[in-house]
Amino acid sequence: MGKRAVTKKTDVLSASEIGQFTYCAHAWLLQRCGYTAESPFLEPGKQAHIALGDTIDGLEEKMRYSRWYILLGLAVLFIGFLFVFFEVIL
Repeated sequence: MGKRAVTKKTDVLSASEIGQFTYCAHAWLLQRCGYTAESPFLEPGKQAHIALGDTIDGLEEKMRYSRWYILLGLAVLFIGFLFVFFEVIL
């Protein structure tokens, strides 16, 4: 039989740790190294993260609208080409 690999708790990542890492890699690393979140700058940092999230949400909404406008523009352009190609006059 082969040797069984022994892993330390610090070698295994939980799903919540992966979520913390994707939210803020610096905060995840500090927490993983044993630092606690005690700083007068913590609250402004949280507010900055919230503001960034709101900005990203707004951009995603604008992207959805822009896709519809692009499709509408392409449809109008296609209809215009059909009128020119078939010499259709309204």
